[in-house]
Amino acid sequence: MPFPENPSLDMRVLPSILLLLSFAKAEGQGDFRYVEDSSVIAPPMAREFRAVWIATVANIDWPSKPGLTPEQQRTEMIAILDRAYHLRMNAVILQVRPTSDALYPSKLEPWSWYLTGNMGRAPEPYYDPLLFTIGEARRRNLEVHAWFNPFRARHPSAKGNVSENHITRKRPDLVRKYASLEWLDPGDPQVQSHALSVILDVLHRYDLDGIHIDDYFYPYPEKSRDGKIIPFPDGATYGRYRRAGGQLAVADWRRDNVNRFVKHLYKAVKEEKPWVKFGVSPFGIWRPGHPESIKGMDAFDTLYADALTWWQLGWVDYLAPQLYWSIDDVGQSFPVLLDWWSAQNKQGRHLWPGISVRGTSEDRQPAEIMRQISAVRIRPNVTGQIYWGMNSILTNRLGIAHHLQQRAYTTPALVPASTWLSSSPPAKPRLHFGIREDSSLAAFHWQAGSTNEIHKWILQEYDGREWKTQILSGGQLSRFVHPPFDRNLPAAAVLTPLNRAGVAGPQFRASLRSDHVAEKR
Repeated sequence: MPFPENPSLDMRVLPSILLLLSFAKAEGQGDFRYVEDSSVIAPPMAREFRAVWIATVANIDWPSKPGLTPEQQRTEMIAILDRAYHLRMNAVILQVRPTSDALYPSKLEPWSWYLTGNMGRAPEPYYDPLLFTIGEARRRNLEVHAWFNPFRARHPSAKGNVSENHITRKRPDLVRKYASLEWLDPGDPQVQSHALSVILDVLHRYDLDGIHIDDYFYPYPEKSRDGKIIPFPDGATYGRYRRAGGQLAVADWRRDNVNRFVKHLYKAVKEEKPWVKFGVSPFGIWRPGHPESIKGMDAFDTLYADALTWWQLGWVDYLAPQLYWSIDDVGQSFPVLLDWWSAQNKQGRHLWPGISVRGTSEDRQPAEIMRQISAVRIRPNVTGQIYWGMNSILTNRLGIAHHLQQRAYTTPALVPASTWLSSSPPAKPRLHFGIREDSSLAAFHWQAGSTNEIHKWILQEYDGREWKTQILSGGQLSRFVHPPFDRNLPAAAVLTPLNRAGVAGPQFRASLRSDHVAEKR
């Protein structure tokens, strides 16, 4: 089913419509049929982060292959966003920099091979994929988080020539060959500076809701033909550090490199746009034995990712540990790990675990995914989840999309508020109602209570039997009511403003005037 056209009023014709409806009249004059009524209570909206990763590396999720026409690329993205909208999700996390390349116009890095099939070549005819995605996501009330891989330079899935402005050509001294990968050396200050510049350039130019990085800091260990772990070739960088007076052992030094990058990135995001959320999705196990029953890879000593430090010191607004295991898997139990991460949340930030729906193994069956969602929802300090496997959801693999729509997400939900990113809630708005003299047009119209930006409006209407809720963009200031008005007017309405951090302001509550009801009788 295609996404419906937005029924909101076109803002370009709003002045003439307002004149027709005489909204500028003082209250008590004209056709005002609603009065403020503090006794009206609407049910609270659910708050739950419902997001999906859209991977572009190796064309995992989008686009389906390199070299598609821009129209084909847009069609595929629309299908993804439509699916997320109809499943009542509220966010997408789009990988915009998979391998030191860009799925958006950049002066710092080349266009991605995964997009055009020719690194450095712009889409023809030209368009901006990130700008397009943000615009279409906004129409569907979906947040957009831009996902970056800060240190990966090349992936073996990318074919063809490497463009002259790719970092492996411009600055080969910063690149390390590691098995089949090429990797930027996180220990080099110039690498960190470049990665920060790339991310902040995107943050500055685009209206994003979040900045996101995943679990790729130092690369996952690769083995040689004889089965031995291949060491990461950063000896020269570490040697310079030691000669400059550095005292840390190599493993501690690597962790410190990653820690400093995460800390600086969080600080820089807040300095540029304080309301933008910064999130990390680390490997789901911090260290084996934490908690005691947990076994598996030690991300602390292999990826040099000390996610516990970032979590406890508040260097993230949300953490999405990749808990890609089943509930009954003792060594990597989903709820056991979830409880452990929750217990470490010293700063009260968002915990949104990653859930994998890719593949057909037992721990990816829809029934198991439903159990994991239930496990999330019964934990008060865990307020959502992110899915790995947009393609599985798009194609309804094993019926997963059907299960999400029919069992998990039966009503819309707001993204949980990030209260630490908001200094004050929005002011109380005003809600008006008017009918044209010839009774051919009627509308609700509302006004913000201050000049502070409203990011979203929640309009709830009671028809005498049930409440109906609409999530509207901050730029929408009206809603049409279709004739005959005596049957289509709600008995009560509640309007709630939200700011960019998702914090709600005071509600305007209104009920249909009793004298108007009596008049109709």
